[in-house]
Amino acid sequence: MKKIFPFFIAVLMCLAHANAQQIASFNIKLDKANNLVGVPVSINLDALSQVADSALALFEVQGNKQVPIPFQIRQEGHRAMHWLINPMGKTDFTYVLAQAAPSPFSYIKAIKSATDITFNAGNKNLLRYNDATVYPPAKIDTAFKRSGFIHPLWTPHGQELTRIQAPDHYHHYGIWNPWTHVAFEKDTVDFWNLNSKQGTVRFAKLVSKTEGPVFSEIQALHEHVVLKKGGGEKVALNELQTIRVYQPEKDKDYYIVDITSAMNCATESPFHILQYRYAGMGWRTTEFWNNTNCEVLTSEGKTRKDTDGTRAKWCIVQGELPGNDYGGAAFLAYPTNYNFPEPMRIWTLNTNGRGDMFFSFAPTKDRNWLLEPGKTYVLKYRLVVFNGKFDQARAESAWQGFAHPPQITINKK
Repeated sequence: MKKIFPFFIAVLMCLAHANAQQIASFNIKLDKANNLVGVPVSINLDALSQVADSALALFEVQGNKQVPIPFQIRQEGHRAMHWLINPMGKTDFTYVLAQAAPSPFSYIKAIKSATDITFNAGNKNLLRYNDATVYPPAKIDTAFKRSGFIHPLWTPHGQELTRIQAPDHYHHYGIWNPWTHVAFEKDTVDFWNLNSKQGTVRFAKLVSKTEGPVFSEIQALHEHVVLKKGGGEKVALNELQTIRVYQPEKDKDYYIVDITSAMNCATESPFHILQYRYAGMGWRTTEFWNNTNCEVLTSEGKTRKDTDGTRAKWCIVQGELPGNDYGGAAFLAYPTNYNFPEPMRIWTLNTNGRGDMFFSFAPTKDRNWLLEPGKTYVLKYRLVVFNGKFDQARAESAWQGFAHPPQITINKK
């Protein structure tokens, strides 16, 4: 008790100094496996307080000081308070929720234009979602048009990590998510290879857009459309895609993106995804990468030479970048995803003669997946986008924080 007593005296003194009234404190303990990368966390605020959002402040206790930190409140059936733990090698954290004037923090923006939505923090672009239809180059079949995809995805230093409409695959669109081999109403439909003119995925409407100091987020409705002979079409699957981009931490070389797809049959007919070697969430990487300057590492220790067709809970793709720089992204899969740990499709070292890079988590690579009417099917992924080199320890830390968020011990006043 002698050690604990001065600590709480320090907390109370800090709060008194800030003219704040303590509501509750939180204790979070990370283990050494997940204290290398920032961890998004949240609590049920309604279970603690009915104080108005505008009269709340959150502090991190650092020694005998309290430091105001960014937080964000949103309705999720209840008020949920979100913030980001910045481990910096630490394992123990204490936060205080108080009734006080909140400190001002800069927002991460989701800027809407006529053709896209760009996530921007500190005047740096991070990610762009394209809601308008993008057409292929002149003289290329317009069947290759597409909307509802991510490009560019930028590193913290501003280099592009994605590519669209490569001449070898005009249907590749940055980070995008069609299914290749689907049984639907006595037909087999290809939503991936647009030149087949059997199906496509398109942006239908923007459902919501949120900005804040912790993250900005959009929810977009995607329609998986069957293209009928004679010009007709039918929506077979509705997908609510949520893209959440977290505020980059100050002086850090990475930021976090969450992509969630919630899928429902659009008719009374099932959407039966059939086994195929690629499908699902794909990433066509920067054309700067080839087999001499790009590398792969998975959670199972596989490299680019032996990754294709194997399973993993996470995969790092990184390499040299313009400006004598280095960077990439770690792609993390959530444990409840179908067929987890998920099979992957990764191009070989001799693809296109120069070893261009393509990555996909392909949950139906080795089995079928039946999506039935009246049910919701969810796939969740997290990207850690970085400059510098990412290693096994940091990727595992990021995955642990994603798959197993830390327990929060709440002490009410």
